[in-house]
Amino acid sequence: MQNFDYRNPTHIVFGQDRLGELDTLVPKGAKVLVLYGGGSVKRFGTLDKVLAGLGDRTVLEFSGIEPNPQFDTLMKAVELVRAEQVDFLLAVGGGSVMDGTKFVAAAAPYEGDTADLLKHGFAPPPIDTALPLATVATLPATGSEMNMGAVISYQGGKFPLMSPLLYPQFSVLDPSLTFSLPPVQVANGVVDAFVHVLEQYVTFPVGAQVQDRTAEGILKALIEIGPVTLAEPENYEARANLMWSATSALNGFIGVGVPHDWSTHMIGHELTALFGIDHGQSLAIVQPSMWKHRKAQKRAKLLQYAERVWDLTEGDEDARIDAAIERTRAFFESLGVKTRLSDYGVEREGIDKVIDALQAHGMVALSEQGDLGLEESRKILEDAYA
Repeated sequence: MQNFDYRNPTHIVFGQDRLGELDTLVPKGAKVLVLYGGGSVKRFGTLDKVLAGLGDRTVLEFSGIEPNPQFDTLMKAVELVRAEQVDFLLAVGGGSVMDGTKFVAAAAPYEGDTADLLKHGFAPPPIDTALPLATVATLPATGSEMNMGAVISYQGGKFPLMSPLLYPQFSVLDPSLTFSLPPVQVANGVVDAFVHVLEQYVTFPVGAQVQDRTAEGILKALIEIGPVTLAEPENYEARANLMWSATSALNGFIGVGVPHDWSTHMIGHELTALFGIDHGQSLAIVQPSMWKHRKAQKRAKLLQYAERVWDLTEGDEDARIDAAIERTRAFFESLGVKTRLSDYGVEREGIDKVIDALQAHGMVALSEQGDLGLEESRKILEDAYA
């Protein structure tokens, strides 16, 4: 197992009808900005419950944070925070709203060019302060409610922002708030959480038994509950397990002391930025083809994945690996998430645009080994197209 430090300061408030506790969770006297996306939090009454839970504090609202949150939109929120001297941020929504709120938390007190915050990759930017923030999660998918990361869209690309200062102080996870989600968002969320685990698990062995077994448990849970929660959207137990699986997939625990990949995400981000393909859909397109071209580098963990997650023990090693890849593709398809680039109306010539974007954004040495270059990325995309 590799060396690691682990600390996660986020207080999780999990369960039904917990929004009334906001009055005890948010500091007394705080001037709060509530940030959200479209009209669904208003339409289904979530926003009213949040505002009631905040009691007699001064509360402002900022709406319109889009999927794949845009830098220009978020800068309007930064300007509002500065002008009104807001001192606490509360994100109400899914991963995009939470990620956008993290950017606002970092950017509002930053005295330099705020775009520079997006130029440090997975390394923390040089900041020593950020506004305190919390979340009310309405979409189980990204795990942003319990981690220090965000992904922000800027000038046609998607850029990570990572800092220990951006952990939410608390996150309210009420599964019943997700009952009204459209099926496509639920399916995308299952895929997103699933691939988050894979990026940390299917790399190469380092003897991390606790992390491996926990990762395998999350994967098996998602396989079991994904179809159920789609078929029965108000099945509280299924939705509760989905929500906690998504949070656990990227709260840092399964990722300590093990190598990480994230190649599927980096290529998927370009598909989203260029063609508007949903994030979860982009991952479903790339992941099976990624493994077909990385079987040699991931052989040991793919065999472990085949046996422990899909119970594949018959046949030779290559047959088991191929079967595990096809089981994964079939699982995504069973959720209604297509796994071929051509399914999304992208012409084959679009692959050139993705490769150009990867090169422009410096994504030329991906994978846990740093050995996945543009030529192999092209082959992966060509395989994903057919």
